[in-house]
This record gives sequence, C-alpha cells and structure tokens, in this order.
Amino acid sequence: MAFTAIFGGTFNPLHIGHYEMLRALENDSSIEKIFIMPDRIPPHKICDFLAEDSIRIEMCRLAAEDFSKAELCLIEFEREGKSYSYDTVLTLKEKYPDENFIFVCGGDMLVTFDRWYKYEELMKEIPFIAFRRSDVDDNLFDNAAKLLSNKGMRLTVKNEVIPCVSSTEIRNNFKAAKKLLPQKIFRFLVERGVYGE
Repeated sequence: MAFTAIFGGTFNPLHIGHYEMLRALENDSSIEKIFIMPDRIPPHKICDFLAEDSIRIEMCRLAAEDFSKAELCLIEFEREGKSYSYDTVLTLKEKYPDENFIFVCGGDMLVTFDRWYKYEELMKEIPFIAFRRSDVDDNLFDNAAKLLSNKGMRLTVKNEVIPCVSSTEIRNNFKAAKKLLPQKIFRFLVERGVYGE
C-alpha cells in the first residue's frame, strides 16, 4: 500500500532535523507523497516568538522544492482555532478520500502522545511513523511505542535517528545557527530579517 505522509509542525524555523526526516520519507518506497503541513495555531507549544504565517509557509514551500514527493499543504489554515491533529486528519480524509494517509512524528512527540487531544480516537483513524531522536532516551521511546501499540496504534518505527535541533536555540542565537538550517532556508530568513537578523 502506498501512503501519503502527513508531515506537520510549527516549523519555527524549518531546520536540518526536519530535512533528515523528509529525506528518510523520500527514500521510503511505501511513501508516495509527503504533505508538508505547517500548523496555524500550535496547540502543544508556547513559543517565545512565532514567525509570521507567511514566513513559515514559505519555508515549507522552499523545502518541498527539494523533495520530489513533497508538496505544501495548507489545510490547517482553512479553519479557525487551534490546529489539533485529530481534526486535521478527519478533514484530510474527507477532502482526499482516495489517499491512504500516515501520520509522521518525532520521538519527542511519541513519548508525550497520550497528552494529545483525542489521542485514542486519532490512533484509530490513521497509522503512524515515528522517528527516534538523539535527545530522547531509547528506553523511554521503546516503552511509549509498546504502550501505544498495545492500545491499538498502528506504528512503524524508522531506523534513522534524527539529530536533536532546538528551534528555541536557533531563534535565540540565530547567527550561530547557520549549520542547523538548510542553506536556502538560512538565506531566506536572513533576507527577510526574521529572528532578529
């Protein structure tokens, strides 16, 4: 079965960790398409500074250019209120009834998944791909994966370990963050004067 991967996030900014995940999805033969989907109002995060919607959308568009399977999806900007994944998945399945969706998350999200809005209902709606992260303890990750699988999550764990990149650190010390950003994203942010530059 070929899947359309839902790759959502705040992307504040979009960094090399996101690119590593996108590269792994691009190389996965079971993934036919990747929807890069910026959230409108992130429900799980309180940001010190959230870049303008247009900036985050443009970063996602630029990233989509670098991956043949990727395309920008702005479905979370089509409705008001917080961008809850459960609501988004239902909307996507209604709008694209012929797509087989799979939800992508990082290890940091997996270990806190039981705090998500309607997480048990979400697990019933869609399968998941989870990436390990270098800053998430393997035992913690494995325990969460086992617990959620036992609760009914259809979960695939990717072998790639994604490097830990702190979006907060990038925003707070942007000049030192060049190596943590794809070159085209860094240039775009400099040109637009985002994050204090």
